[in-house]
Amino acid sequence: MKRKLGNNTVSSMGFGCWAIGGPFWAESTPLGWGEVDDTESVKAIHCALEHGVTLFDTADVYGAGHSEYVLGKALKNKREDVIIATKFGNVFDEHTKQITDSQATPEYIRKACDASLKRLGTDYIDLYQLHIGDLDLAAAQFARDTLEALVSEGKIRSYGWSTDITDRAAFFAKGDHCVAIQHQMNVLDTNDALIELIHDKNLASINRGPLAMGLLTGKYTAGKPLGTDDVRGTASPEWMQYFKNGEPNESFMKQLESVKELLQSDGRTLAQGAIAWLWAKSKRTLPIPGIRTVAQAEQNFAAMDFGPLSQAVFDEIESILRPAT
Repeated sequence: MKRKLGNNTVSSMGFGCWAIGGPFWAESTPLGWGEVDDTESVKAIHCALEHGVTLFDTADVYGAGHSEYVLGKALKNKREDVIIATKFGNVFDEHTKQITDSQATPEYIRKACDASLKRLGTDYIDLYQLHIGDLDLAAAQFARDTLEALVSEGKIRSYGWSTDITDRAAFFAKGDHCVAIQHQMNVLDTNDALIELIHDKNLASINRGPLAMGLLTGKYTAGKPLGTDDVRGTASPEWMQYFKNGEPNESFMKQLESVKELLQSDGRTLAQGAIAWLWAKSKRTLPIPGIRTVAQAEQNFAAMDFGPLSQAVFDEIESILRPAT
């Protein structure tokens, strides 16, 4: 089972590299997933390669550059076998690991692209994505024009926008080399309007949060809050919806309980079922679960052995979570 990403054929799921970046912050607000072991991260990436995974999605800001460094190290001598996606738009300090601003001017995009190329140890980026989801369309025009120029110069092969906003996605889709929209989507949190646009414009749907930031793994329970250095923890940012005060959001947990057995059909784990739901949702979906250990890689990528949920199971889940009115 494969997916199309522009002119490339890639694995049906990718490796999300946010977590392997380690801690970074916006003042006192954590935006990473806690401390990481780089050796384990590299092993997890190699495990993904062994499972046939060819798409690796990161961002310059993850770990304030650290994720790109680790990914570049892990993929050394493997460059021609993989598709590397990264993102730009957040200004940060590599030493303090603080986000200081956001920018998408032509000058900044070029500077950020060169910095990502250096950290990744490559001379081109397969998919370069705008990482400011609500950037106004006037600024997005300049960004899109700059990205087209970077394609012409050979620094990037294609581009996309990481946004959940349909009109922003539609604007970028007019660009000749826009091939993907990265957006939040999972069985508990879908976006039908964006999926419709993606189909209409012949784009790839790269799904961040396919496991609802870990909620859909089933390993988090009430009464055991996550730490203050975790983006889902007790000091989480305001936009965090899947966890509240460091614990799973009760409303999402209730929804999950109602479809848990269906997601585990045919012997799947809960996480594998959540990924299988995305594949059943659309033939354009490309889930990128966040991974930082070999054990997580083994379980998540084994989902490819099962494939999508059956139409009957998918329809039953939909009837429970989103009944027709």
